[in-house]
Amino acid sequence: MKTLTMLLTGTVLSAGLAVVPAHSQGSTGDASPVEQVEGQPPAEGDQGIPAGEPVETAAANAPDQEPAFPGQTRAPQPSEMPDVAVETFAEGLPQLWAMEFLPDDRMLVTAKEGDFHVISAEGEAGPALSGMIEVASAGQGGLLDVALAPDFETTNRIFFSFAEPRDGGNGTSVARATLNLDDNGGGSLEDVEVIFQQMPTYDGDKHFGSRLVFSPEGHLYVTVGERSDTPIRDEAQSLVSGLGKVFRIDPETGEAIADNPFVEHAKIQPEIWSWGHRNLQSAALDADGRLWTIEHGPRGGDELNMPEAGLNYGWPAITYGIAYSGEEVGPGRTSQEGMEQPVYYWDPVIGPSGMALYDGDEFPSWEDAFLVGGLVTTGLVVVHLDENGEQVAFEERVPLDARIRDVRVGPDGAVYAVTEDPDADTSAILRLTREQ
Repeated sequence: MKTLTMLLTGTVLSAGLAVVPAHSQGSTGDASPVEQVEGQPPAEGDQGIPAGEPVETAAANAPDQEPAFPGQTRAPQPSEMPDVAVETFAEGLPQLWAMEFLPDDRMLVTAKEGDFHVISAEGEAGPALSGMIEVASAGQGGLLDVALAPDFETTNRIFFSFAEPRDGGNGTSVARATLNLDDNGGGSLEDVEVIFQQMPTYDGDKHFGSRLVFSPEGHLYVTVGERSDTPIRDEAQSLVSGLGKVFRIDPETGEAIADNPFVEHAKIQPEIWSWGHRNLQSAALDADGRLWTIEHGPRGGDELNMPEAGLNYGWPAITYGIAYSGEEVGPGRTSQEGMEQPVYYWDPVIGPSGMALYDGDEFPSWEDAFLVGGLVTTGLVVVHLDENGEQVAFEERVPLDARIRDVRVGPDGAVYAVTEDPDADTSAILRLTREQ
């Protein structure tokens, strides 16, 4: 491992390296010709933000929009923040999208172009695993998330999401496979089977989502995007479409869970759990086993939700932030009867990607906080919930000077963050520990 010439103290963490530019075009590479890559680099901000003040100091893209309740945006920093040391754990990797720790402390990673690799406990990458099926990797497509089956230690089964090439276009799909690894850092996927397809198929290259999270009961949550373009994105508001949804499925059959909210409605897709979402690239369970997600907003309006069964989260009928053109999104509303408010939102955006609940010993002050990869803020965003676990109490930033695509807590309690350089099609994995 190579130690970076970087030591991030609690003082430095609040010092503006993580401030987002007021001119940010949004976090997700929408269909606008202005911005085809997810997120934009941050601008320098004010220095020396004191504890107790919001870490975000840049002007909002939609300054006339008001939060629906106190604390819905720009939460204060906590009074104490850890000193963070950063080292490079692995480098020279293909452009990655997700990572998952295996029981033997190795990592299974997904490369956007369509390959799985295993990273050893020493940070060395093995060859691409054989047996992988074809993916549509153009634009924001590719091999996306990966999750180990709850019974992985006895079955070796994994689940993964990917942009699937189809007749007439593509779409987000979920497959499962058996993972067989050898002693040389390689291996294969066997019995690969697609168990779920987001429908309808669409000929585009944006907003595929997607994260996979197993519930405490063993059900599989699948998050997807609404495919970005107008008017197809409007199908996020349609219950006969699978665009802009969270699904809950049986990992054995790929079918809806029996008590899903719409299983009794013949014309509604029964796998739908919640709807009215934009581009969901962050998802994790909290300490109580509840699903939380963060979706990319337009130019402003990234939002944190705890999706509940059958509820409508508004996109694109309501949203915070504005369109890439600078105009209002649709009717320009931030609220509407029958649509849910986000628990929290960011304007300017953070560019949310991978998300993990911290449950290790390395960073006691982060216990039960969400760690979120920032594509725009180029670092980690640490979200602390209040004592009831219902609202955001504090937010802090850990600048890493790199787009962060995924975040995981290692068996050692350290935090591992996947960086990406889409221009060079490369990634590295950083390891974060508490400075003693």
